[in-house]
Amino acid sequence: MDVRAVLTKDGRFGYEEAGRADAPPLVFLHGIGGAARGWRRQLQDFSPSWRAVAWDMPGYGRSAPLPMVSIATLAQALTDFLATAGIERPVLVGHSIGGMIVQQFIADHPEAARAVVLAQTSPSFGRPDGDWQKQFIADRLGPLDRGETMAQMAPALVAAMVGEAPDPAGVALARDCMAATAPESYRGVMLALTGFDLKDALGRIAVPTMALAGTKDANAPATMMRRMAHAIPGAHYVELEGCGHLANLERPEAFSALLRDWLETLS
Repeated sequence: MDVRAVLTKDGRFGYEEAGRADAPPLVFLHGIGGAARGWRRQLQDFSPSWRAVAWDMPGYGRSAPLPMVSIATLAQALTDFLATAGIERPVLVGHSIGGMIVQQFIADHPEAARAVVLAQTSPSFGRPDGDWQKQFIADRLGPLDRGETMAQMAPALVAAMVGEAPDPAGVALARDCMAATAPESYRGVMLALTGFDLKDALGRIAVPTMALAGTKDANAPATMMRRMAHAIPGAHYVELEGCGHLANLERPEAFSALLRDWLETLS
C-alpha cells in the first residue's frame, strides 16, 4: 500500500500516512535527526490493519518549528497534531526523544492513548549541569559550533548509533534524514533534553505499554530500559539482540514483528 505525504489543514504539521482512515490509529514519533519518512517500512507493514501515521516533529520535515522547544511544548504539539489530524486514542510508538514526548503526553493526558510503545528511550536526562549531560550535549553540538553542516555530521552520527550488521538501506535512510535536518532544529531539540525527568511518573502509566531496547544501544542502554519497564505497571519488555539505537531502521523486519505480536495482545 502506498504511503501518502500529508499536511494538516492549518499547515502546522507534515506527516505520512498509510492504511484506511477508519482503521484504528497507530502513530509513530521519530527521534532527533529522524523524520516521518524514517517510518515508511512500518507504515507499509501496518497499513493493512491500522491507520498508520508518522509525524514530522515540529521543526523537522514539513512541520513548522515551535517558538520555544522543550519536551512539554513538543508534547503539546503532539496533542495539537492528533486533534488536527482527526486521531483519537491512538497507539503511540515513540522512539528516543519521541518516547520522551509520549511519556510527557501520557502524563498530561492519562487516558488519551489506547497503548504506548517506548522504544529506545529514557524516563530522564538528568541535571542540566551534570557532567555526563554536559559532555553528551557538547559531543553532539560541538561539530555544529565548529562550522560543520548536518550533511557533514550525518555519517559519523549515524555510525555511532547503529549496532551489529544493520540493514544497509535503513542506515542510508537514517543518514539522509539526519543530513536533511535543519541545524537550528537539531540544536533546539538536543537542548530540550536537559532537565527532562519523568521517572516518578512511570508508576502512574495506566495504559498497556511495551518497552523495546537494543542490546548494543549506547544511548538508551538495555539495562536502563529494563529498569524503566519494571517501574511501569504491567509493561512488556523486549530486546533486539545486537541492535543499536535505530531499531526500526537497523532491523525493520524484526522491529515490525515484535510490535505486531504485541499489538495482537491488545485486541
